[in-house]
Amino acid sequence: MALQEHVLLDADNGIHAEDFAAEGPPRVTARRLRGGKSEGIDVVTVDNGRLRVDVLPTRGMGLWRAEIDGHPVGWDSPVRRPVNPAFVEQTSRSGLGWLEGFNELLCRCGLAWNGPPCDDNGWPLTLHGRVANTPAHRVSLTVDDATGETTLTGHVEETGLFGPALLLESSLVTRPGSNRIEVRDVVTNLSDQAGEVELLYHTNLGQPFLEDGGRFHVAAKTVVPRDDRAAEGIESWTTYGPPEPGFAEQAYFVEPAPDADGRATALLHNAAADLGVAVDFKLDTLPFLTLWKCTGGLADGYVTGIEPGSGLPNTRSFERERGRVVTLGPRESRHFSVGFTALTNGSEVQQVLDLVTTTSAEVDTTVHPVPHPDFCVV
Repeated sequence: MALQEHVLLDADNGIHAEDFAAEGPPRVTARRLRGGKSEGIDVVTVDNGRLRVDVLPTRGMGLWRAEIDGHPVGWDSPVRRPVNPAFVEQTSRSGLGWLEGFNELLCRCGLAWNGPPCDDNGWPLTLHGRVANTPAHRVSLTVDDATGETTLTGHVEETGLFGPALLLESSLVTRPGSNRIEVRDVVTNLSDQAGEVELLYHTNLGQPFLEDGGRFHVAAKTVVPRDDRAAEGIESWTTYGPPEPGFAEQAYFVEPAPDADGRATALLHNAAADLGVAVDFKLDTLPFLTLWKCTGGLADGYVTGIEPGSGLPNTRSFERERGRVVTLGPRESRHFSVGFTALTNGSEVQQVLDLVTTTSAEVDTTVHPVPHPDFCVV
């Protein structure tokens, strides 16, 4: 097996391939953005001939946006362009400053914590952790000449004296002509002491996949509204309305059921069920799912979030008390896997829907009408 290997960024050895291009398929290019709050943002574009994805090493290897068969995959955030972490003050707005850089198709929440701002035993934690605003220090590309399989790997360190010492090794994998990418992450505790990890994959979708009459599907063992506001919509938690200026967000906590391979699949499709996005993930390390419905006006961010997680986005102390915070021993690692499949015709959507329906038929689903203390801060 012949492999092409390229180093695009290596802070330790002074390597930065600012205008890199590798012809494919897949075709991979690297560039650096200039101007405004995007100044200094590195973008690596992976184009497999059908699906194109923009990756942001400067923002924790997040996925900025994608395109499949001419359809944009992502959402229109009020934050119009990628924001260099140097311009994100996470402690602003009482710990909500993370939102000032939030516009990706996929951004990770973690590594040491996620969820709302809180005080954790005297340590003030900001919204959704630090990894999405931490640049990668090494990025490399590997292409298998025989199959065309392309792997883009970035290394991101979340470390500090007297604090977490965590390494994210993130790989995005795809093949020529595919409508699927897979994100394979390894989180390692670099410390000589045990360390805590919380990781959530904040996957965000807007038009054309999200629209009035759109539907969400997942095989669920348990569904719980996050708060009283979410409880107001529990009867229609899987359906979507049109853009509604002033809409107050709703979130639902889900325990998904596994398929025969131990994975869960969540599907969003439009009203006609001829466009969709499927998110699949391994339940052994990502046993929970949050569905975020934020269907405000188009200019304000008409979006839904499909968010697999190692736990739920509550305060870290709440999650710790319920055993949902991962503890890694010295140099111990944990593997995570999330797949994204873009569907652009009714046959593709129906195939995934059949999979979810088959798994659902084997599960007795409990839907709680109000927040439950095992899942929510009430």
